[in-house]
Amino acid sequence: MTKKKSPCLHPIDWRYGSKEMRNIFSREKRLELLLKVEAAIAHGHAMVGNIPKEAAEEIEKKASLKFVTLERVDEIEKEIYHDIVSFIRAFSEQCGDFGRYIHLGATSNDIIDTAEALRTKEGLALIEERLVKIIKTLIEVAREHRDTVCIGRTHGSHAVPYSFGHKVTIWIDELVRHLENIRYLTANKVVGKLSGAVGTRAAYGVHADRIVQITMKKLDLVPATITNQLISRELIAETLMEIILLACSLDKFATEVRNLQRTEMGEVLESFKSDKQVGSSTMSHKRDPEKSERICSLARLMRGYTIPVLENIVSWHERDLANSANERYIYPEIYLTIDQMLLDFDFVVSGLEVKKERMLENLKISKGLVMAEAVMTELARNGMNRQEAHETLRKNSMTAMKDDKQFLDVLITDKQITKYISEKNLQEIFDYPQNYLGTAKEQIEVVLLKAEGVIVKK
Repeated sequence: MTKKKSPCLHPIDWRYGSKEMRNIFSREKRLELLLKVEAAIAHGHAMVGNIPKEAAEEIEKKASLKFVTLERVDEIEKEIYHDIVSFIRAFSEQCGDFGRYIHLGATSNDIIDTAEALRTKEGLALIEERLVKIIKTLIEVAREHRDTVCIGRTHGSHAVPYSFGHKVTIWIDELVRHLENIRYLTANKVVGKLSGAVGTRAAYGVHADRIVQITMKKLDLVPATITNQLISRELIAETLMEIILLACSLDKFATEVRNLQRTEMGEVLESFKSDKQVGSSTMSHKRDPEKSERICSLARLMRGYTIPVLENIVSWHERDLANSANERYIYPEIYLTIDQMLLDFDFVVSGLEVKKERMLENLKISKGLVMAEAVMTELARNGMNRQEAHETLRKNSMTAMKDDKQFLDVLITDKQITKYISEKNLQEIFDYPQNYLGTAKEQIEVVLLKAEGVIVKK
């Protein structure tokens, strides 16, 4: 008889997140990690002489999904209504008489929190892998467009000439900070613990501290310095908040792509996956920044997770259950959501079409007004009072806009201007906006060299 599949009720079951991240947060993986933690604890007990070595060996041998199944755990839980005790009993059944040594000295959250630390390390490693790939791609984009001139915009309006490579390099700098933060958190803030019921480790016996050290070394985890029954949710919040901050950065970058892809701007385009991709069910001409929009949509959800993440820091006395149920939701959702956002942003930057010609056209829309700062700087350099220069150019700008004239044509009729700058030099300023990029190239190179060093760091 064919086993009936459970319905997929949540989009992360089938639509969002990769198979790799979904596997990390699957029920099977959780059970596998719970088994791994129990086996490591048994190993610690054996090393200090609390249990026979052959018991620890048998427990480690049977700490596998081949022996302990979700079906059996679920079957027991239907009777006793406690998921960890159900898991312990299912595990003990497979170990014969040695099963009596499983969970010796431990409390549920010794196993849950330590298993979650192992899962967190795997999740962060996948995030790190995705980030490195994106940064490498962006480095190529930044170098290719280091000299690509576009218009810089402030308050949504044309400001001064800009380098598209500089824009992308700011993204790189921000993502490198996230990468460094994730590596730091993985190494220092993802911790395991064996604390017992309230944190004293009393049930682990006189060798408790040694058992902790042995167990955590076997699991390749940093041991928490001190806890009650729970690992401090402030530590966990640091990691989750970093992921949420990363989501906000991706939102910012995707918003820029969306804006630059507006028909009126048309400076960049998300690539289509194939020549058969459809943009609209009715408007057949549409080519929309769909992946960037999805990043922005998911970021709104991610910011919403901030509330339970921070609320979970508070618990009654040495432990309560107020954090437990929502963590079962938010852990997989946060990791699978950021996974999808990173995959989407990787798609966006890997196939980003940069329209240089359109950027040059857009530079000309304001009829030269964007060079006002450059003219003012040159006037001040040539001896005009800077404040006087600013006011003179402001008045000329208003005239040019009112009369719908080229800004240069207005300036060359102003004797206050031509007294300090020749008509020929004025013409050069307006002809070569790429000469007004300051130290953009040097800034780009500094950031790219740092980024290249960070991404290869082991």
